Amino acid sequence: MAKDQPKNRTEMDPKYQWDLEAMIPDESVLDGQLADIKTAADEYQNTYAGHLTESGQQLADAYRAKDEIWRRLEKIYVYAHMRRDEDNSVSRYQALSDQCMSVIAYVSAAMAFFSPELLAAEEDVLLGYLEDTPDLAVYEFAIRDALRLKAHVLEGNEEAILAQMGEVTGATGDIFTMLNNADMTFANIRGEDGEEAALTHGSYIKFMESHDRSVRKAAYESMYDSYKKLINTIATTYNYNTKTDVVTARIRRFDSARGAALSGDNIPAEVYDNLVNVVNETLPQMHRYTQLRKKLLGVDKMYMYDMYVPLIQIPDRRVSFEEGLDIMRQALQPFGEDYLAKMNEGIEQRWIDVYENKGKTSGAYSFGCYDSYPYILLNYTDTLKDVFTIIHEMGHSMHARYTRETQPYIYGSHSIFTAEVASTVNESLLMHYLLQTQTEPEMRKYLLNMHLEEFRTTLFRQTQFAEFEDLTHKEIEAGGQLTADWMCDTYQALNDKYYGPAVERDDTIRYEWARIPHFYNAFYVYKYATGYSAATAISHKILTEGKPAADRYIDFLRTGESDHPIELLKIAGVDMSRPEPIRDAMKTFTDILDEFEELI
Repeated sequence: MAKDQPKNRTEMDPKYQWDLEAMIPDESVLDGQLADIKTAADEYQNTYAGHLTESGQQLADAYRAKDEIWRRLEKIYVYAHMRRDEDNSVSRYQALSDQCMSVIAYVSAAMAFFSPELLAAEEDVLLGYLEDTPDLAVYEFAIRDALRLKAHVLEGNEEAILAQMGEVTGATGDIFTMLNNADMTFANIRGEDGEEAALTHGSYIKFMESHDRSVRKAAYESMYDSYKKLINTIATTYNYNTKTDVVTARIRRFDSARGAALSGDNIPAEVYDNLVNVVNETLPQMHRYTQLRKKLLGVDKMYMYDMYVPLIQIPDRRVSFEEGLDIMRQALQPFGEDYLAKMNEGIEQRWIDVYENKGKTSGAYSFGCYDSYPYILLNYTDTLKDVFTIIHEMGHSMHARYTRETQPYIYGSHSIFTAEVASTVNESLLMHYLLQTQTEPEMRKYLLNMHLEEFRTTLFRQTQFAEFEDLTHKEIEAGGQLTADWMCDTYQALNDKYYGPAVERDDTIRYEWARIPHFYNAFYVYKYATGYSAATAISHKILTEGKPAADRYIDFLRTGESDHPIELLKIAGVDMSRPEPIRDAMKTFTDILDEFEELI
């Protein structure tokens, strides 16, 4: 066995594993619950279908009953999903997840009458109910938002059919997840010490940051060789995923799949276009950075496998998980005592699943339901970069905690548009803290380089992904097909545009699109870039204005989905309907690049 092969989960120290027993102490209580939920959905349909808007109180009761059914189902689904992610090879939780998906489709079908029947009522009648029925007050934003989308809601029987198809239309994402996390294997490589080492999703970036170029090259080629071997299967999967987006948008009478995706959050198309246009305007600065990278690496030809290695080499420093937590606590001091107390309580309650194990889902996320802790999945490898991952995911989880303490279930979640702000503000404060406390010149150069890399991998790279998604959906909308060659060629051209002439073209990076799981949730990734821009502005306000800005930000964290994202962000002092926040973020990138270039 190669060294560093992940352990089985049962071999790991439980103190570094999340406490899902706090969510469901005894799995036997789940027996029969899914069947009970289906029965409740049938009763719901029998009670309210055809009678939904007979009175304001009837409508309020229907909203409450609907929330209760979904709240029960959500808890089981989230539990099954996280148990599956602990080890994707355990069939029991895969089966439970699949059962949940079936029940979700069943409940969606049973409740499919709700939106068409709600919107069949006269608008004046519904607004009158809001005036006359106190129990409806909490649902006012939901009702007004439903009226906004009235043109895209189908007839009741059509909605029921579409809901039942939900179990099938989500299959492509599930197929990719299992292929990517459970079945995909990579050839072992030689590590920096010359010994055979296991390449996994979790270890890939660590190898790509190696100062041994042969290690970077080997990891890069091994990773993409595995995707290349399956490229036609993955291309077919993504092709049909994209077709599903396009067909569903047409059925709902949207002009495009992108328009459908943006409509839920009421995001103007200009927000997406502003991002792409402003980032494209700033690509000369990215090319300046890649040219500087090539010079500092001292190579005649620079390849994509040279893009992740830190340009400033400092002595290896392992950052233990406990040390990472201490750094996070110090960095987030500007938020105040309440935020820190809630966060520390979460750490003690074991929100976090820390280390990689065999079969564990790759990457990191914050997840949970309205009635659980806001859990965090990590694959921690004792690097400073992992500290950024912890603080990023903690931003999501604290956002969830503040929201669930304040908002009712119907508004107890977040749009991705606002969620990515919460995580990235934390990262910005961490970078500020490190730059303020690390006085050694080489460390400062290292951190500035890391900051530039944050911009590259979040703002520039996610915008590149956003362009790719836009092109793939437009190709299907124009009657084309997403073949493996088309997607590889399209992605290669975008990569050339973003990284510029300093990076040599090879026949490997063209397969990168095939390993991006976010593409199976259409028009998602641009929100990382807009979130990064908004977070840059908010963190600047907190650091310069102090408590008033921090208090406004905490108020924003409490809002959940009680309004549209653009409006909610205004509470924190940022207007993302305008290009200025993105231009300001691009200026920050240029300023950091100027300082870095001057220091070296």
